Amino acid sequence: MRILHTSDWHLGRIFHGIYLTGDQDHVLQQFIQLAGEVRPDVILITGDIYDRSVPPTEAIKLLDEVLSRILMNYKVPIILITGNHDSPDRLGFGARLLAMQGLHLIGQLTDRLKPIVIHDSFGPVYFCPAPYVEPPLVRERLLAPDAVNHEQAMLSLIQHLSAPIPEGVRRVILAHAFAAGGEESESERPLTVGGSGTVSASLFQPFNYAALGHLHQPQEVGSEHVRYAGSLLKYSFSEASHRKSVTLVEMDGAGKTAFETISLTPRRDVRRLEGYFTDILAGPKNGESRDDYIMVTLRDTGPIMDAIGKLREVYPNVLHLERPCLTAGGELRGPGADHRRLSEAELFSSFFEQVTGTPLSGDQNKAFAETLEQFYRREREVRA
Repeated sequence: MRILHTSDWHLGRIFHGIYLTGDQDHVLQQFIQLAGEVRPDVILITGDIYDRSVPPTEAIKLLDEVLSRILMNYKVPIILITGNHDSPDRLGFGARLLAMQGLHLIGQLTDRLKPIVIHDSFGPVYFCPAPYVEPPLVRERLLAPDAVNHEQAMLSLIQHLSAPIPEGVRRVILAHAFAAGGEESESERPLTVGGSGTVSASLFQPFNYAALGHLHQPQEVGSEHVRYAGSLLKYSFSEASHRKSVTLVEMDGAGKTAFETISLTPRRDVRRLEGYFTDILAGPKNGESRDDYIMVTLRDTGPIMDAIGKLREVYPNVLHLERPCLTAGGELRGPGADHRRLSEAELFSSFFEQVTGTPLSGDQNKAFAETLEQFYRREREVRA
């Protein structure tokens, strides 16, 4: 069986004030083309389809277009589960009708939740959909009093889904969860406030393949067959080094799996530049695009007038600028004495050391004294 696994589309995402729907559409057109080329037996989408529970209209239209074209043009069944960003009620609307057309939307947790069976030339494969669900809901819906945390809730959900599966058949789980040992990035929303939102990767060992969603870095966790497909695009500057992809899984009749990661090319990359102002103004190198989404970290310690404006003349999509020299120490401090008893020179010296982390040099003290004297001289001339 050939399985195409993707996850964490986050349709409708806003990145530093930029709506990414156009960028997402660009990559999803490649995904549609890929589905037509590899002709999978099933497509798995493991949660966080939208970026928020009430998505914008453009995001809804984009999802409708992508799913409709795959189903109508290629007749490939799709199994989609909700993540912690999605609304199970909204995304699951019309689920029973759509399942008859090959689109299985799994969001609501009920005691009727069961595996989806898809056949290939070797026989049936049981797909167990485990959408993101809070532990209290698992306790209530599955009558599982031990589901007091995410680990126990996932175990209860797996036991419920596995109960009707015969022994010795191939099985796949779809889950939206934080498997312990996985690598995080800045753009994932925590699954819990206080306590642990992680689950043990060993819970997924009984399955021939575990298709996971939530973490944005494509990676395996614990075993080769327990995999995150990663997010559709880079959704934070911490992901600048990520290589985004989808995962193609080949499963034989015995349940043995082989994997291939297939990269998708974004319209604009997400990159981090660090260096001195004049060097960065020299522009892109080695075939890099000036239109990428850019974060700039400047090493300069001196003042720069309208730094971000000048940088945007070279890189129009500079979205974030950092000046480490202005945030040295990371904490706000007072001048170290009663400011009312300090001279202007002492106040400025204290301020300078606080924001730069270094004391004023002799030449800098002299320059400040001369500037202050010029200011007072003009004040006296005005009064005269």
